[in-house]
Amino acid sequence: MGTTTVTGDFELTMDELRAVARYAVQSAEQVLPVFEAAAPDDPRPRAAVDAAWEFVGGAHRSRLQRVTSLDAHRAAAAADTEAVRLAARAAGDAASAAYLHPIAKATQVGHILRAAACAARVAELAQGGDPEAGERDIERARRRATPVLVDVLRRYPAAPQGKGRVAYLMSALDASLRGPRR
Repeated sequence: MGTTTVTGDFELTMDELRAVARYAVQSAEQVLPVFEAAAPDDPRPRAAVDAAWEFVGGAHRSRLQRVTSLDAHRAAAAADTEAVRLAARAAGDAASAAYLHPIAKATQVGHILRAAACAARVAELAQGGDPEAGERDIERARRRATPVLVDVLRRYPAAPQGKGRVAYLMSALDASLRGPRR
């Protein structure tokens, strides 16, 4: 796969970017059926998930990840419900994870954790808005995080304190992953 690096405020190797993309695409894949059930004729989020898996599997970062990410985010913008929108957004985030920038800005944390936060919110919505369902999903996402992912995350400032439930879930996941090293 290679150890080519991307440099900014620090370095990220392609293997580290693949670990981030794997984490994001696992979350996106978990909720992709929500989108596909609501919009079976719209292939954009599936294409983004497939592009993310191609990168995770060793393909070079390419225009494919960028284009499919933007397309999935457009699908999210056109969605009729919050759950469908978040499922498409998670797919777009998974494809764009290949292009996580090595710059020490809190906004970059979204490229690492937002897909998992979106999936947790979709879990809540599937249970009638039950916050415990989201918290359980965040705990599963925490356990799924590899040491490489946590190491990459810790190079960035903490997730921004945004408004809304997805931002809250992302901040909670971020704080739990930054806690004492296990």
